[in-house]
Amino acid sequence: MKTLIECNKGCKVIVLKLNAPLELKQRLISFGIMKEANIEVLEHAPRKSTIEVKVGKMRIALRAEEARLIEVEDI
Repeated sequence: MKTLIECNKGCKVIVLKLNAPLELKQRLISFGIMKEANIEVLEHAPRKSTIEVKVGKMRIALRAEEARLIEVEDI
């Protein structure tokens, strides 16, 4: 299964599953990152320590550890 951290810049994906602990899952959902949400990868930081994504009109920076918990599929 592909995770968000594996996506390249410009990649557009749909969220399949959040494998995060409850507290983190609630925070991601509050940002709009939930099952069936469309996400566009905008940028990877050097050494892929963070990833910037666009969900709707919101831009969000996620840690690599967080992005590894989000299962996605290409649109």
